[in-house]
Amino acid sequence: SSKFSVNISILIVAVVIFLLVLHHNFLSLSDFLKRELSDSSPLGLQPIDFIPGAPQRLIDERSDKEISVVIAASDERLGGAIAAMNSIYQHTRSNVVFHIVTLNDTVDHLRLWLSTTALKNMRYRILDFDPRVLEGKVQVDPQKADTFKPLTFARFYLPNLVPHAEKVIYVDDDVIVQDDILELYNTPLKAGHAAAFSDDCDSTTNKVAVRGAGNQYNYIGFLDYKKETIRKLAMKANTCSFNPGVFVANLTEWKLQNITQQLEKWMALNVVEELYSKTLAGSITTPPLLIVFYKQHSSIDPMWNVRHLGSSAGKRYSPQFVKAAKLLHWNGHFKPWGRTASYAEVWEKWYIPDPTGKFNLIRRHSEAYEAK
Repeated sequence: SSKFSVNISILIVAVVIFLLVLHHNFLSLSDFLKRELSDSSPLGLQPIDFIPGAPQRLIDERSDKEISVVIAASDERLGGAIAAMNSIYQHTRSNVVFHIVTLNDTVDHLRLWLSTTALKNMRYRILDFDPRVLEGKVQVDPQKADTFKPLTFARFYLPNLVPHAEKVIYVDDDVIVQDDILELYNTPLKAGHAAAFSDDCDSTTNKVAVRGAGNQYNYIGFLDYKKETIRKLAMKANTCSFNPGVFVANLTEWKLQNITQQLEKWMALNVVEELYSKTLAGSITTPPLLIVFYKQHSSIDPMWNVRHLGSSAGKRYSPQFVKAAKLLHWNGHFKPWGRTASYAEVWEKWYIPDPTGKFNLIRRHSEAYEAK
């Protein structure tokens, strides 16, 4: 009978082990399904790639805090996104994961560029943005249809892009980072604030930039104050605007306040009522953000968005100031890959040549265009 009880014990242990394995596999499966489901959102933002496995030596060197950085990568500006990511990656030991938002036809080019160059150990997800989400929210002039850039609106959909993050950094593709992105990530956000931007009036760059362009730096430069809908908001016309090309977002707060839905509401209203300024300074993505975040945002250190390098104002910066900047931003007409922009040689240091050679043709074309 002792033999029998030993057999029973062995059987019980075997059953318990079997059940534990089954339970573990079931959990893994449900986790996997949950991940799959949460990643496929109604926006059609399907993650195409996710490369989580960094080599062990990199894991040892880099801290474990995951920092989500969102960047949009359009085909004709792909080299910009590559240089921006390279500059961030090389300046930090933090565990940065890039969420690269792009359109379907760019995916193969982007994947090749990342996997065959010095960026192959970088952690990233490629997300396909579905422009249909913008239907009825953006007025596209048929004459200028080719200048419409759907990816500039990706930043409105951050919780859909990075569903599991508490906090993310968004950066434009025409930036170079010269310091540890962890510092920007650690920007303190006030309670109730869903984002932190760099304000235009008190920014370091504005002291050096276009003084005469008054409108460029306040709300009246972006919104049409002759429209009753705008006047009813009671936002002072001379309120300082901010630059949405670099910002830190608290996604818990963003979701709580339905920021995405608020932005979409103002986009749709503009299609009907034309609420944006006729002499719009900068991009059409800025006005909805200015309305939704009016007196409701924190500030990032202005040295983390030193801008106007893509306009004539950039020529006024001293080399010492450019060197001290934590983030350089070539917003404006002249892009650094066109080589006619101020301090394009700083950008060049972080650019990784396109293995397909395609971007070199774009660069030559943009130089010819800027020279006109």
